[in-house]
Amino acid sequence: MAKLAFLGLGVMGFPMAGHLAAKGHQVTVYNRTAAKAEAWVAKHGGAMATTPRAAAAGADFVLACVGNDDDLRAVCLGPDGAFAGMGAGAVFVDHTTVSAEVTRELGQVAAGQGKGFVDAPVSGGQAGAENGVLSIMCGGTEADYARAEPVMQAYARICKHLGGPGSGQLAKMMNQICIAGLVQGLSEALAFGEKAGMDGAAVVEVISQGAAGSWQMVNRHKTMLEGKFDYGFAVDWMRKDLGICLDTANKIGASLPVTALVDQFYQDVQRMGGGRHDTSSLIRRLK
Repeated sequence: MAKLAFLGLGVMGFPMAGHLAAKGHQVTVYNRTAAKAEAWVAKHGGAMATTPRAAAAGADFVLACVGNDDDLRAVCLGPDGAFAGMGAGAVFVDHTTVSAEVTRELGQVAAGQGKGFVDAPVSGGQAGAENGVLSIMCGGTEADYARAEPVMQAYARICKHLGGPGSGQLAKMMNQICIAGLVQGLSEALAFGEKAGMDGAAVVEVISQGAAGSWQMVNRHKTMLEGKFDYGFAVDWMRKDLGICLDTANKIGASLPVTALVDQFYQDVQRMGGGRHDTSSLIRRLK
């Protein structure tokens, strides 16, 4: 068992940190809004700290799941940042979806201080975090990953090292690119079927067993048909992620025409007041 710090207790971080405590690790949590940290301690035990530095003091591993590049820099750097509290040899594990650039930047800072850094974005949404079955895509040195992997197993279905620093974030971009196209295709099919007078649920029962099948189809078609969109990753966050994908594609000369189009569709959903709806709300545009 290890001494851990967990920074960021949102819909993903709260249950992820809980799984670590359930495995017997000594966990100290930090959250920008202290009330969430207090609620976590009341539910899971452990301790809370008022700064990332205080949370990280003496920790073997510091894990984070925050919002974006700026949030990650804020919890890592500065006199109250986690890096200031971590000892040499400790490993920082970042579960936030951020740019590969900030990952490499912070990884270099950590290495210069004798600390490890693993970029480890996750896929599986709130349900995956709560059930401890996330897919974790990792970048960093093999040595840092090997140390961190047993800790991450507390909430992982699969955890895989994919290359050097930034590789985890690049893999997460590929994941979001795939999801964007899948959800739009499913939205079009269900809206088409409704206008054609078909029983969407009955059709999905058949086609989900064939080449058209996907996680999105199996897990989201019923709520999409019912017009319920409170079941996972928010449109606002998806647009943040797709922005990272499109910016990276521009820098490396990759073409993402479908992703760019679906990003515009998600912007339409935001304008319709659906920024906090889950990503399956793309179908709203078609009804």
